[in-house]
Amino acid sequence: MAVNTNVELRNLFIYQVYLRQHTEEGTFSAFLDDLDRIKNMGVDMIHLLPIHPIGIEKKKGDLGCPYSISDYMKVNPEYGTLEDFKNLINKCHKEGIKVMIDVVFNHTSHDSVLIKNHPEWFYKNENGEFANRVGDWWDITDLDFEHRGLRNYLIEVLRYWTDLGVDGYRCDVASLVPLDFWLQAREEIAKINPDTIWLSESVHPEFLKYIRDLGFEAWSESEIYQAFDIAYDYDTHKQYESYLKEEGSFEKYLDAYIAQMWTYPKNFVKMRNLENHDFGRFAPMVDNDINKIHQWTALSFFQYGCTLIYAGQEHLAITKPDLFDIDKVEWDQYKDISNFITVMNELTTGDLFTYGVHNVTKCDIDGVFVAEYKLEDKHVIGIFNVGLSKGEIKLDIDDNTYMNVIYDETLSVKDGKVKLGKKPVIFYV
Repeated sequence: MAVNTNVELRNLFIYQVYLRQHTEEGTFSAFLDDLDRIKNMGVDMIHLLPIHPIGIEKKKGDLGCPYSISDYMKVNPEYGTLEDFKNLINKCHKEGIKVMIDVVFNHTSHDSVLIKNHPEWFYKNENGEFANRVGDWWDITDLDFEHRGLRNYLIEVLRYWTDLGVDGYRCDVASLVPLDFWLQAREEIAKINPDTIWLSESVHPEFLKYIRDLGFEAWSESEIYQAFDIAYDYDTHKQYESYLKEEGSFEKYLDAYIAQMWTYPKNFVKMRNLENHDFGRFAPMVDNDINKIHQWTALSFFQYGCTLIYAGQEHLAITKPDLFDIDKVEWDQYKDISNFITVMNELTTGDLFTYGVHNVTKCDIDGVFVAEYKLEDKHVIGIFNVGLSKGEIKLDIDDNTYMNVIYDETLSVKDGKVKLGKKPVIFYV
């Protein structure tokens, strides 16, 4: 992690938005009509999927993928004008909400401005053809960071958007872009806004090895943290999905989570999320069981790090919006858990969750996550029965009656044991 990363980013609540699918109009201006609702959930930052024009050549679907960008310096006319985007930034800032945009510097579309003006800045295969290093990404072609001119240009891109008021960058497949570029970019952008937030879409460990085995450079999360403030939680994602699919144990997920505590620098910040634009909706993964949804949602906020909600998740949407065609978010079709999300964000924000010593206690019962934070005279414990298991768990605390602050309900500890229930639990000792 960057040595100057502010650990208070562990309090950050990010809301991910795909503008094309978020409203009927799919524009910057239409999105602003939803800003009050988003603010009321306690969101600190919105993350917009790429806002730039999409390439036409070799596009996927009718409209193309937002990650196949034709011009880094412009906005997608599908979303509106540059003035509309500036207005979005200004309105968000007035509401105390930061704006993060996607930067996709590993590749461009096949008809991008850069490929027309600087074909020498692109990776070529053994036949001298424009190509990419990952076979199924056929709608894009990779950049080649051996060229100093490319690096300088991309930093100018970041300067441009930072000058417009963008507060942070979610860096697509950051692990495949040279680390020294990210370090240089961070240093240069800090001259404009030292509080710029850098989120790395670091990749799954298996994918990292796959890229390295092909003979290409790829950076592990331990390495990428030198330049970034926050990283995706992909080093636990395989275990998370395996458990939900009943293909792996919850203990393996716990082991992967616990290992983060000694794998990364002391001030590391992980982004916890149950779903995002790349993976399926969460609710169907647990058969739309509202108890499991509450358990996992509460856990995602209680865990060490910041939290991301993908737009529609708060309405338990079951369909992941298509990246390449019109496929609107399913609003108001299912149960709305926005209020629960608001409560969880409020309960897990503050010094205790930022600076406190965090420990996880393994239980004999599968599917139970028990953890605590301690800071000076403060001590909070969370019990998240994501498997809706039955039985009792042991806790090393005094027998007493405590208050589950999520629901303002009492919790009894007798003979050092707590009975598991269907509701998540957070209580102070």
